[in-house]
Amino acid sequence: MAERPYVVASAAMSVDGCLDDTTPERLLLSDAADFDRVDEVRSGCDAILVGAETIRRDNPRLVVRSDLRRQARLESGRPADPVKVTLTASGELDPGARFFAAGESDKVVYAAGGSAGTARERLGDVATVVDGGDPLDLEVVLADLRRRGVRRLLVEGGGRVHTAFLTAGFVDELHLVVAPFFVGDADAPRFVGDGAFPYHPGHPMRLADVRRIGDLAFLRYVLAADHYWLAEAIEESRRCPVSPSAYSVGAVLVDVEGREISRGYSREADPRDHAEEAVLAKVADDDPRLRTATLYSTLEPCSARASRPRPCAELVIAAGIPRVVIAWREPDLFVDCHGVEDLRAVGVEVVEKPELASEARSVNAHLFRTA
Repeated sequence: MAERPYVVASAAMSVDGCLDDTTPERLLLSDAADFDRVDEVRSGCDAILVGAETIRRDNPRLVVRSDLRRQARLESGRPADPVKVTLTASGELDPGARFFAAGESDKVVYAAGGSAGTARERLGDVATVVDGGDPLDLEVVLADLRRRGVRRLLVEGGGRVHTAFLTAGFVDELHLVVAPFFVGDADAPRFVGDGAFPYHPGHPMRLADVRRIGDLAFLRYVLAADHYWLAEAIEESRRCPVSPSAYSVGAVLVDVEGREISRGYSREADPRDHAEEAVLAKVADDDPRLRTATLYSTLEPCSARASRPRPCAELVIAAGIPRVVIAWREPDLFVDCHGVEDLRAVGVEVVEKPELASEARSVNAHLFRTA
């Protein structure tokens, strides 16, 4: 499973789905309060990606505007602004554009194979140019960004970029702001174009938040977030010291906004540690984020154990965590586990992701080998 950043796609559009009109001036689809919301989202990301056409058309700066947020990033050891990323098929970009000139953050340009040379000649002094495949391969782009330390990526468009990410299934959550008017022009740029989207009437997105911002409507949809974070938990499970008498389990705790709170794995600090226990040990008992968080665990939280008095299902309930996502149920190899039933009995939502069960089990293959 190739590693990639957590991807948040963000767009503001008219009621009829337009990102802009066809006049030379940029159409404002947000107000000051929404611009501030976007600034907060940007400040929480490691990189911001837009397409080359957005740079040519809108000439965006793509920086964090709030001095307080910039200072907070610096105090946390991050640069004041996220890395800026763009995709280009031609390499024809102006090195004087504000994308390159504004701010001191790194700039990365992914160019289609045949245009990489052109892009390096034009932009090599102001950006890192990477051959992104021919045609551009988003999987290559995302894997390279992860290697560069980008854990959370904000994709701000435009329409072709949003279409490419969404149809490829690489968006974990989608932020949409709907402005209270129509553009009414078939030639105006749209939020997305035609494509085979994995989200349809038979497989809808999950609406996680609806918010009124003046006369604007903010919608936050969760798409592939459960798959992403459970895959991260599986990677954590690979770090477990191997034991002949205990499962190797990884877990990640995520807040309601899709940001990681903590992560851990079995036997991380003590031979008796379970993954859920390791995760919760890193969070204060009174942390308000727990009340709306999701715990991702590669294995069903235990309902009985010999090593400690409180099983993990009980710890999850006591922490007030309302949602748990697992890859597979615990086999009856050591105990008869009914953690899922215990959680559901008190109202905890438990989601099972069987498509990741085989990968989670493979980390524990040593427990099921026969002589």
